[in-house]
Amino acid sequence: MTADATPAEPPAPRSAFARYWTAAAISSFGTALTAVAMPVLVVQLLGATPLEVGLVNAAQFLPYAVLGLFAGAYTDRWRRKPILVWASVGRAVSLAAIPALWFADALAIWMLVALLLLFGSFSVFGFAATQSFLPRLVPRSRLVVANARLDQTDAAAQTFGPALGGGLVALLGAPLALLVDAVSYIVEAILNAGIRVEEARVRARERHLWREIREGLSWAYAHRTLGPLAVSTHVWFLANGVAFTVLSLLALRSLGFSAFTYGLLLAVAGTTTLVGATFAVRLGAILGSGPTIIAARAAYPVAWLLVAVAAWLPTGPSLLFVALAIHGLAAGVENAHEMALRQTATPDGLLGRVNANLRSANRSAAALGALLGGVAVGALGEQWTLVAVTVVFAVAAVITWWSPLRHVGTLNA
Repeated sequence: MTADATPAEPPAPRSAFARYWTAAAISSFGTALTAVAMPVLVVQLLGATPLEVGLVNAAQFLPYAVLGLFAGAYTDRWRRKPILVWASVGRAVSLAAIPALWFADALAIWMLVALLLLFGSFSVFGFAATQSFLPRLVPRSRLVVANARLDQTDAAAQTFGPALGGGLVALLGAPLALLVDAVSYIVEAILNAGIRVEEARVRARERHLWREIREGLSWAYAHRTLGPLAVSTHVWFLANGVAFTVLSLLALRSLGFSAFTYGLLLAVAGTTTLVGATFAVRLGAILGSGPTIIAARAAYPVAWLLVAVAAWLPTGPSLLFVALAIHGLAAGVENAHEMALRQTATPDGLLGRVNANLRSANRSAAALGALLGGVAVGALGEQWTLVAVTVVFAVAAVITWWSPLRHVGTLNA
């Protein structure tokens, strides 16, 4: 039986999605805390140089370049729920080691990079399983709605989590805030372990790892709609990797933001992401899923042009909040449609590989972007690096416009 012919599993009970959704929500709140705590730890407590900031940002994404293709192939061979559980446990342990080393007065940049590489390695398998597991919990006709609900929850975490994270960092310090995220991964593992879903063991047959990898790559990039969308998304992640590396340096060092103010900045993006996710299904019904994605992609260069302007103006701090609001709104609107399009267009037997392959390329682009961001700030300064970022975001938007994505209608039946 070929991968394309692999039958989908029987639908899971409704309680399965509720448990999965709760686990994702708890983990998202923990991750939102880390989004504040990690830059504070690196920039302020460890006094990292711009290049070191780029290395730290790249470390958690680099494993996708090395392991992503293999993770996708094995996700389609193995049952996906156990992968989710053990990936969460692994991330919890590797993240908890950071505060342990800090309190032992032994944490150095190279150790932090090593732990984030380990964290990223578990994430490669975890996210490959996550994006492939959802279609086993809900009918494919409901994937836009299910993804939108997950996005709303994630956006709520991004809204309240950074503000809470900024407060926790101010009260307890960045290392203890990271420990909270480690605990959230343990809770996620326990909840996912209790999901009731039928996942039949794959029958033993002759395996050809590289052929399976090629099948996933071929589907992802030869598909007339998924291919251009994938390339655009890779370009977007490159720009985003540069952008947030520069943003942490601009806000925490050049503009003197406190941990709490930086948390509020990220919370603004989370708030508008929640708004975007709330209206994503309705907007897709009006415009179509493809045009909705294109419109969202066009908003990113506007947002980061404002960040670039903010780096020059004395009123820059307030402009940053406007820019991050636009960025968050665009992210909330597009993500449910992009994920549902991929999950709907891809056969179940290929879904693990396609998701992992694309995420591998995306995170590799983000890692490269983070490294380039650190180098570019040292060579060009923050302002001109942000101008370059704006151009790259614009390229990502143009790619989607000149693609069949313009003709993709609504996906939710």
